Amino acid sequence: MRELLALPALAEGVPEVLVGGEALDARVRWAHVSDSAGVARLLDGGELLLTTGSGWPTEPEELAALIGGLVDAGLAGLVLELGVHYRYVPAVVAEAAERRGLALVALHREVKFVALTEAVHGRIISAQTAALVARDEVRERFTGLALRGSPADFIVRQLAATLGSGVVLENLAHEVVSAEVPPSEEEPLLRQWEARSRRAHRGDADGWLIVPVEARGLRWGHLVALAGPEHPAGRHAVLEQGATALAFGRLADAGGDEWARIGRQRLVDALLEGRFAALPNAAARLEAAGLPIAHGVQFGVVASGAEISGERADAAARALGGRALAGALAEGQAPAAVLLVSLPEATRFAVDETGVLAFARSLVEEPAARERLVLSVGQAAHGLAELLASVQQARDLARVPVPRGTRGPVVRRADDRPLVRLVTSLRDDHRLQEHGERMLAPLIEYDLARGGDLLDVLAAMLAHPGNRTAAASASHLSRSVFYQRIALIAELLDADLDDGETLTALHLALLVRRSGSR
Repeated sequence: MRELLALPALAEGVPEVLVGGEALDARVRWAHVSDSAGVARLLDGGELLLTTGSGWPTEPEELAALIGGLVDAGLAGLVLELGVHYRYVPAVVAEAAERRGLALVALHREVKFVALTEAVHGRIISAQTAALVARDEVRERFTGLALRGSPADFIVRQLAATLGSGVVLENLAHEVVSAEVPPSEEEPLLRQWEARSRRAHRGDADGWLIVPVEARGLRWGHLVALAGPEHPAGRHAVLEQGATALAFGRLADAGGDEWARIGRQRLVDALLEGRFAALPNAAARLEAAGLPIAHGVQFGVVASGAEISGERADAAARALGGRALAGALAEGQAPAAVLLVSLPEATRFAVDETGVLAFARSLVEEPAARERLVLSVGQAAHGLAELLASVQQARDLARVPVPRGTRGPVVRRADDRPLVRLVTSLRDDHRLQEHGERMLAPLIEYDLARGGDLLDVLAAMLAHPGNRTAAASASHLSRSVFYQRIALIAELLDADLDDGETLTALHLALLVRRSGSR
């Protein structure tokens, strides 16, 4: 109704809005001209009625009943032309329209109703045509995304851009798989997402649109679009196209883990790479994805030597009463993954059959893979800032080579490696970096110039203090060649490699260098 008031054909009648406000938001699907008092029975709803009122009753009660009947029939708006039958709008008509929320407009100048209906119908048809074109464009866009196998987070991003509002993809447990929302809205929206989502599904949607993602009788989750501007194709239609694209992708995913593998892994990877606006925002995203941060105790874990899926990691944590998210790790032993583990506060995560070892054995099923598995565990954390530090401790531990021939699962904890914890906490201190560069510069330059392995040999020697035979084996060198390398290292550094303080300084320098290799 509000848009139709701007039409030149209607403006010629000098319109006066007697009942407006929210009533003008009513959608008009057609215009109807009638002076009959029984016109209500001819309406299907959504019409704009143009009338002079010449056939209306004269009794106030009957006029009020007439307006009530029009509202009950679904009339969108009433335009009464004055001068032919009425010199002014009867008060009872205005009061009834106000009471029932019916848009009422009086025309103070005579207009051709045929010209007015043509203008209204032209506007409606034009809008319908634009909607059809927009729907075709949206359908083509999201069909293309589905055919190209675009990942879920990219489809969600395209939906948000198309709708001009935040969009969230959640699974059936009301955990966020992917979300595209402005940074300023991220933390308040995603904090306690599960509770808010469940309320929205019960009807308290607060302007949200919710569409299921389903196909062939299977439902995997829902798309949620936050309140936003209208779209020519209709916001609901756009969201349905996105849901269809996601459903196609899920059907094509033979393993059935695309959402967890892509959505959650990219969430963890973005966190580790620092791609988040603020810690509260990142914490809210993790909480919404199902990882408790505000409560319990968290650990950063690097699992290397065996393939670890996000589902296995989460199942292993669930067995201990917690949750876990997995991300990729492009460094260290391959394959490797970073795990964010959150456990109840009272849970023991000690290296025993009820703690870390149980967790490790649940990560892989094959005995051969278990023997290769190495877990590097950071310190216990409370909150995201401490969890990120715990992850860095685990990553630093993962760079330390495992003695050759060791059969897993091997568990290494930052609590048992005080020097690694120290380096992690001071990793950005320029004095520590200067120490590492000064101590190791001759070896670094030698290896770079000749493609040498002196740094690796030094690391093996430091990993096996007092046992040169084991160190040589870890370096994959014969004892004689290993001793030659040690002698060369001592010469280049001009240092006594049997001196405890020197070895400690070199160990610290090597940890600093490897902790800086991201």
